[in-house]
Amino acid sequence: MDPVLILQLIAASVIGAILYTIIGIAPGTDETAVLAPVTLVLVLSGFEPIVILAFFISAIVAKKLTDSIPVAIAGIPGGVMSAPMVEHAMVLKKHGMPEISIRKMASGSVIGTIIAVPMSLLMANLIAPLSDEITQYASQIFLGGAIFLALMTKNRWIALLSIVPFAFLIQGLRMFYWETGIVPEDQTVFTSFFLGITIGPVILKLAELLNGRIRRSLPRYGKKDIAMRRTAKTKGFPNPFKILNRKEIGTTSLASVLGVLTFFMSPVGMTIFLGETLTSRIKDPVKKAARAISSMDGLTNAAYLSGTLIPLIAIGLPLSPTAIGPAGPLFNAPPVFTEENNIHHLLSMSDFIVATLIGSIIAISITFYITIKYAQQICAFVFRFIPHEAMLGVFFGLVIMLAYMDAGIVNIAGVIVVALVAGFLHRKGVNYGVQFMTLYAAPWLVSLFL
Repeated sequence: MDPVLILQLIAASVIGAILYTIIGIAPGTDETAVLAPVTLVLVLSGFEPIVILAFFISAIVAKKLTDSIPVAIAGIPGGVMSAPMVEHAMVLKKHGMPEISIRKMASGSVIGTIIAVPMSLLMANLIAPLSDEITQYASQIFLGGAIFLALMTKNRWIALLSIVPFAFLIQGLRMFYWETGIVPEDQTVFTSFFLGITIGPVILKLAELLNGRIRRSLPRYGKKDIAMRRTAKTKGFPNPFKILNRKEIGTTSLASVLGVLTFFMSPVGMTIFLGETLTSRIKDPVKKAARAISSMDGLTNAAYLSGTLIPLIAIGLPLSPTAIGPAGPLFNAPPVFTEENNIHHLLSMSDFIVATLIGSIIAISITFYITIKYAQQICAFVFRFIPHEAMLGVFFGLVIMLAYMDAGIVNIAGVIVVALVAGFLHRKGVNYGVQFMTLYAAPWLVSLFL
């Protein structure tokens, strides 16, 4: 491989690791909302596909490593996937061991990554011979995926009933653009609708603030005091296999393997289910909490990596919640990537291996060390100087810009409509997976009624 390209892969991985080490610590940063827009900008900017993949792998490993820090120190999830760990992390904090929480979770993430990378590459090779059959029935699979994920949610009937109306909204806007000549009939508006769903909950909340009664009813907290206990110093590069004991390594490894095997399932659901199942018989609350958080973090890393790599390498279609959400731009980002021409078609197996190894190794080398050694200092800096609202504002601005690039000013209004509906559905329990699957299935599903 060209040495210049190798340097580009390393540079992209370093940037991804550093950027998402900071973003991961910021409280409440949803994985899809912070990964998908930046990845999309890189795709549309014309970067080499292998460089984009290395950046994404590094970013996702770094994000999953650091989003456990605010959980351990302040009881605030760094992202959606770290929310199930709050209860167990608070048990350790109550017993004066927040630094143990950070070490266990970060070590679990490293083990999850180590297991997920080779296992995902192997599974992708096993599934690859079936790619033609899977591609032929892609629309039906997307609809089936939407129904399956809807049945897994708590408000399953609302989720099921939302599929057809939401598909009509998406396809109706596309047909309006075609009929009015805003976009040619051979062009499908996809990217901006995808991002509209991503920021739906934020847009809905902002729209509600236009109502004076709602604004006045909001609680006013002023400055919030967050107590952070001083963590122990670590000499040299930390070893995750020494930080975790044998039983924790065993359950974390098992959880990571199961996370890869269930790559097509909801990562949040599997994290809660397997994390609790694997530790249900442990009586001691501290031992149970330590085992649970390490296992959960291993599973989330494994689920995210496998959910990206297996569909991307074997099929070229986003047939997992992770592939549809954070990794969506790797599969479909018109006009650069389409379902018929994306990273799956442009990279060889050796390219996938090189990009994945470089991205994951650099992220672990940088972020794991920083997480263990400087967790408290970084967390304090982010809480004091990087407002959550500022990050959301940056991503919102990216969405508006890309909506304009997709179909002009009219599409900004269209994306806001999609975002408001998506945000309302999300609030009612219709998760991102159902909505993204519906977005992909919308053309075929609506054609059944016309």
